[in-house]
Amino acid sequence: MIETKEGREYFGDLHIHSRFSRACSKDLTIPNLEKWARIKGLDLLGTGDFTHEVWLNELKNNLKEKNGIYYSDSGFKFILTGEISLMYTQGRGRKVHLVLLAPSFEVVDKINAYFDTKGRRDYDGRPIFKISCEQFTKDMKEISERIEIIPAHIWTPFFGVLGSKSGFDSLAEAFGSQKDRIYAVETGISSTPEMNLKLKELQGKTIVSFSDSHSFWPWRIGREATIFKNIGSYDEIIREIRENDIVGTIEVNPAYGMYHYDGHRDCEFSCSPEETRKLNGICPKCGKIMTLGVEYRVEQLADSKTIGVKKVYDILPLHELISAVIGSPLASKKTWVIYDKLIEKFGNELNVLICASEEDLKSVADLKLVDLIMKNRRGEIGVRPGYDGTYGEMIYGEAVKKEKKYPDLSGVVIKKGSGKQVGLKLGV
Repeated sequence: MIETKEGREYFGDLHIHSRFSRACSKDLTIPNLEKWARIKGLDLLGTGDFTHEVWLNELKNNLKEKNGIYYSDSGFKFILTGEISLMYTQGRGRKVHLVLLAPSFEVVDKINAYFDTKGRRDYDGRPIFKISCEQFTKDMKEISERIEIIPAHIWTPFFGVLGSKSGFDSLAEAFGSQKDRIYAVETGISSTPEMNLKLKELQGKTIVSFSDSHSFWPWRIGREATIFKNIGSYDEIIREIRENDIVGTIEVNPAYGMYHYDGHRDCEFSCSPEETRKLNGICPKCGKIMTLGVEYRVEQLADSKTIGVKKVYDILPLHELISAVIGSPLASKKTWVIYDKLIEKFGNELNVLICASEEDLKSVADLKLVDLIMKNRRGEIGVRPGYDGTYGEMIYGEAVKKEKKYPDLSGVVIKKGSGKQVGLKLGV
């Protein structure tokens, strides 16, 4: 929680995973999640993966409920969340990921009983079902109107509801008669609220951000989060989401996302939407169609000027900054020593990144690191955009204007290890 002139701000990361989801840390436990959420500076965490029976039983045995909020023994707050993958045919093949919020274990049990009539849910924390977005939303609301359904990372090409590969051109097309029961969408790392609000349809929705973290490390968990006014009850959180009454979000530079630009990973070729249009979407190295990224897709569907943007903290995780300055890997002992010193002084990472004064930072940190932290707050860090499943990279030492947060690399072959980048990747 941070105290600002406008009042208290509570930070929540409601899209995470357990150790039972594919490609996730085997050390994801409730104690580890709580410990690192506190170090990050989060006030509220989603449980993730409530569809997985083993994880659900751990949650039931370790969390106690009050007003729809679930508390650990030491008082940290969770709400019940999960993610599912809907894979079905509607005109063509569709793949859509949805985040679910539920008010109680009783409702979760009903959700899981419903899934058991559709297929298996024991093999992965994010199970796959052959159900349309429209039918699924209708079925969930029949179980409970208090269930919240949020389309996840909506622009990613393969699993976003508006993605270029398997998505739709609108929420109305995807959710049909149920579109008005979708109150919020998740930006994903490759997009920002400003980008989302270029669509009239999304201007009526709440724009939320969560990390989709596959581990508890502080350069993963909370790297994107939503800022709430009050987290005293599940119903209050849902009200803020449904009435677009949140404070704002934490975002990473969208160029870090693995699908921000267009290109071909195997060809090590990346380009901007402008250059893609000149190339007619064809990779100049192999002659095949490129994977069209989030920026291209947003420009393709945009039908309005951006309006209604709420507060945004545009910041990279602290480990990324330390690693860049000292030239050491994220998880190295050298990086951890500096990180721990800052946490000891300022209490948590978000306090360091958002609140700590420049003078106070100078009392415990190297001047180069302090300078980078301040540039981070102002959105002045250069980024080599990610593309076709490759995460973006910081270009240390190259600051850019806030309105253009990455250099123009149109039509440039991006070779690994080229340029000044330090190789900092926001993977899962």
